[in-house]
Amino acid sequence: MIFIVVKFPVKPEYAEKWLDLTSDFTEATRAEPGNKWFEWSRSVEDPNEFVLVEAFEDDGAAAHVNSAHFAQAMTDMRPGSARDSKIISRQIDGDGWDAMGELNIEVSRFTSKVQPCSACIRRMRAP
Repeated sequence: MIFIVVKFPVKPEYAEKWLDLTSDFTEATRAEPGNKWFEWSRSVEDPNEFVLVEAFEDDGAAAHVNSAHFAQAMTDMRPGSARDSKIISRQIDGDGWDAMGELNIEVSRFTSKVQPCSACIRRMRAP
């Protein structure tokens, strides 16, 4: 799975309309065959920063960045961007979200033992 997080610093005058500005891009991306999720959030520390968390099947990201709606989104977002966006893009094991064992509400009702998540177990076992 390709896991991507992008931070978009936006000009203050675009902050309230950023999600509307990107709505066509969001809908088109979510409809792509290889897209797993495409979720916008707003920073609680900086109201002029939006964070995009997205994931694609291993072969889905290339088609995404080469799509017409991606090219259009880059054009549409440019006037509202305060500076360069920052990205983390990694291929990771898995095909979706794992339960966070350290804060498993159902388990904590019945036991005080902490159950590490599967990704944490893999990291602990790695050489």
